[in-house]
Amino acid sequence: MAKQSSFFRSVSRLYPHIKPVLPRLIMGLLSALLASVVALTIPQVLRVLINDSLRPGATAGAVWGSAGLILALGVAEAVLVALRRTFVINPATTVETRMRVSLYGHLQDLPVAFHDRWGSGQLLSRAMTDLNFIRRWMAFGAIMLVVTTLTVVIGVVVMFTMSWQLALIFLAAAGPVMVYGFRFRTRFSKVTRRSQDQAGDLATTVEESVHGIRVLKAFGRSREALETFNGQAEELRQTEIAKARHQAVFSMVVTLLPELALGTGLVTGILLAAGGHLSIGSLVAFFATAAVIAAPVEFSGMLLAMALTAKTALDRHFEVMDSQNTITSPAEPRRPADVKGALSFHNVTFAFDDAPDKPVLKDVRLDICPGETMALVGITGSGKSALLQLVPRLYDVTAGSITLDGVDLREFSVQELRALVAVAFEDTTLFSSSVRDNVLLGVRAGDADTREEILAEALDTAQAHFAYSLPEGLDTLIGEEGLSLSGGQRQRLALARAIAARPSVLVLDDPLSALDVNTEELVENRLREVLAGTTTLIVAHRPSTVALADRVALLEDGRIAAVGTHTELLAGNSHYRYVIASLETEPRDLDSELSALDDTEEVSQ
Repeated sequence: MAKQSSFFRSVSRLYPHIKPVLPRLIMGLLSALLASVVALTIPQVLRVLINDSLRPGATAGAVWGSAGLILALGVAEAVLVALRRTFVINPATTVETRMRVSLYGHLQDLPVAFHDRWGSGQLLSRAMTDLNFIRRWMAFGAIMLVVTTLTVVIGVVVMFTMSWQLALIFLAAAGPVMVYGFRFRTRFSKVTRRSQDQAGDLATTVEESVHGIRVLKAFGRSREALETFNGQAEELRQTEIAKARHQAVFSMVVTLLPELALGTGLVTGILLAAGGHLSIGSLVAFFATAAVIAAPVEFSGMLLAMALTAKTALDRHFEVMDSQNTITSPAEPRRPADVKGALSFHNVTFAFDDAPDKPVLKDVRLDICPGETMALVGITGSGKSALLQLVPRLYDVTAGSITLDGVDLREFSVQELRALVAVAFEDTTLFSSSVRDNVLLGVRAGDADTREEILAEALDTAQAHFAYSLPEGLDTLIGEEGLSLSGGQRQRLALARAIAARPSVLVLDDPLSALDVNTEELVENRLREVLAGTTTLIVAHRPSTVALADRVALLEDGRIAAVGTHTELLAGNSHYRYVIASLETEPRDLDSELSALDDTEEVSQ
């Protein structure tokens, strides 16, 4: 019983979504139910036809009248079936779309920590496959399950009115079917959940392989990736076979037992008719009624499986929807009257949710003046990137606070804070859209009149002039994640996107790592001009980046070990000298070198 109530509890959560379209769904249910009632009426017409219209002395008109009535009932049944489909298809697809949009919106609101824990394939399968299951169940499975149940109940009552002996024989098969149905539900629920989870894992593997295809090919690991995928696909295949096996056995039981009951009933009915206890018309009508309800009984296995699959899909959907957004705006947001960009870290401690006893940052204290460029340096794992992600509140501090012009970041509206803070990451992410749309992603609606000016200035500042020479210029579609571009090109577009947002605070997680020193210096100089007064916090992995900063903060084991100019720290801090010496060598950006070569040739000509 607990499991059954759990099913209804899961399904009841669908009510707020279907409430607006419930009248049309009810009309679809009534249409399907009337179609079944019409189908059950036809055997009664046959009974009258055989007992009265076909008896000696009956007129031909009575026969034709009965035949015409049966034809009319058949047409009515067909029309009602068509109406059922007409009534339900629009509401079901509407609910599916609304739930999908709601899920997507919720995923946008959920914090980065949630996405760290969930595989993208799992979310994709919930947004697509699971909601498709739910829609099909709403439009067909749920309605037909109710109609099937009522059809069987009404049919059995009608059968009792014709012959209680034969009806009892038919009911004798119901007991074992109900017992096995309970066992089937328990087993099928488990295997269905396993199947849907495995499908999500498989989708994650496909997505990772597609995004990482260059790496797999470069390292010659395509065969190993295929073997891993084959193993996962085989596990899913075995699970699907187990699902099919459970459903096949259940279908066999619900088909075989009623058929055996009908065979036994046929022999008994003939004996009753021969003894004068049952008319021939009633006998024919009884078995015609049994034939009408036999199809729903046989169909019940698939309907029950569909219901359990939909229940699992609903559980998986609400697992995501029930996840709480822990990074929210306060009821009454605050902001300074004039944002200048003074950024301060007050005894900041941060640990990831899955390792609360292992803080990445410990008691960080750091003050950055308005308009200052502060570089963060440290060995790998010292907490540089984690510190940057606290500024736009991609994560929240575990202890302590971060203030912008004296106001705690948690007192800002999240939307407004992220309009004031722009971010460019080392691992650039571009979207399957045009260069223009990618760069103007963070431009506010109020800047609509100057979008093209902002775009040109951002591309110039980021030294991303290559965008104009793409096949369709700034309207060129750059493909999924921008993988059709080089690393340096992607980084410059990502930097241009951050610049175009015109932030008060610019957070850069080593976004210039793929650029050569000359291009980096040009970008830095232009940044100082265009974003004068903008506070910049940048993770530096190269000495040239460090040298261009006003001051440098040294991170060591999650703490700020020293703050000063590059020259001061070189002279007075041995760990800083070690970090600087270990920074990577300068990379070559062939795009920039070719552009510089073209410029040199133009000058010489």
